[in-house]
Amino acid sequence: MKSNRLWAWLIFALGAAYFIVPLLATFEFSLRMRRGQYSFDAYASVFADSRFHTSFGYSVLIGLFTILVGVLVVVPAVYFVRLRMPRLRPFMEFVTLLPLVIPALILVYGYIRLYNSNALIPFTGSALGTDILLTCAYVTLALPYLYRAVDNGMRTLDIGTLTEAAQIMGANQLQIIWQIILPNILVAILSGAFLTFAIVIGEFTIASLLNRPAFGPYLVGIGTNRAYEPAALAVISFLITWGAMGMINVLGRFAPRITARTD
Repeated sequence: MKSNRLWAWLIFALGAAYFIVPLLATFEFSLRMRRGQYSFDAYASVFADSRFHTSFGYSVLIGLFTILVGVLVVVPAVYFVRLRMPRLRPFMEFVTLLPLVIPALILVYGYIRLYNSNALIPFTGSALGTDILLTCAYVTLALPYLYRAVDNGMRTLDIGTLTEAAQIMGANQLQIIWQIILPNILVAILSGAFLTFAIVIGEFTIASLLNRPAFGPYLVGIGTNRAYEPAALAVISFLITWGAMGMINVLGRFAPRITARTD
């Protein structure tokens, strides 16, 4: 038993070092902007850059809309497939895995060809239309993660019993999904939302080809002509990501739970 525990801790330590050591090295490098001493000049330069605030704020806004649209699409779809059409689950799983197989480059070129300024629905003809197209593209990219998070959350529920009990009490389908299903899978939705937000913050290809001022293209652009600011941005992005994960854990503890009584 002691030998197995030792090996378990050793593997855990190696795995943690694989992630922590490069992060510490990046942080140490980001402090070397002032020759001969450590300073936070790189971080001050990043926060003083107006493009940082513009691009990060834009990506956060697009990320929130992506999460909202994704939840509105995925939660009812998973609910009805599990409740009324369980035979479609393999098909749904296959379709939601396609974004992992189809490269983002092909996806965005297809969007541009289909929704260009000469198309029937010219999304790329205006900034608002391009933002909508970018949001839809991000929803597609997040489908493999958001769908499985919601599906795993609903797997722990007795959907049929909860639905029957709610219908007996006079609830309609919208009330069942909003007041009963959503509170029970809130933690799963938050997990999928975190993954979706991480995808939106770091995505480069689609935002760049659609010419949108997102955070991903800003990170790549600033890394082409500066040395210390990209390292500072990498550390900042990591802290934001882990802060979001911490908020998910905190909110998950206070998530309301609703169960069906069968007696």
